[in-house]
Amino acid sequence: MFWGIEWSVWLLGLGIFVARVADVSAGTMRTIAIVSGRTLTAFFLGLIEISVWLVVISAVITQIADEPLLGVFYALGFSVGNVAGIKLEKRLALGHVIIHAISPRSSLAMAQALRDAGYAVTTFTGQGKDGPVIEVLLACRRKDAQKATDIITSLDPDAFYVTEQASHVSKVYGPLVPPTGWRAVLKKK
Repeated sequence: MFWGIEWSVWLLGLGIFVARVADVSAGTMRTIAIVSGRTLTAFFLGLIEISVWLVVISAVITQIADEPLLGVFYALGFSVGNVAGIKLEKRLALGHVIIHAISPRSSLAMAQALRDAGYAVTTFTGQGKDGPVIEVLLACRRKDAQKATDIITSLDPDAFYVTEQASHVSKVYGPLVPPTGWRAVLKKK
């Protein structure tokens, strides 16, 4: 017994908490997959989410009158699952983004540095508040967006840039990653 509660209740509560974190994280990822238009991913995540939820809710409903602590574990699992799902989605960084960058001083250097890093960059001339500007436009994977914005801000810390989610991208040129390990040895030129 711990704090007057049987160990079996603590273990069941821990199991409920972990399962609830898993199913709510899957639900958060499922919602993001739906918004992004990834139907198959949303289908499988929904299947996992509701399967785990059914098992957990049946355990809680049958025993909550005798052990109200299980409701606390259930609620905590829900809250932590939301945060875990968001963190997991950010870490996976699925999808693509479009980056628009404008620098009155170094847009051309910025475009060249991004091209040197392997990004496909297009430039446009435009009119800003203080005169002509060059806009740098590129599409990349979300995983690579931070590298691109780091290049942009390293050349002009005051550059204006906007990153927006792209729903469909026909072709993306990511940063060139040199082959490592056996791929570098077997690479033919």
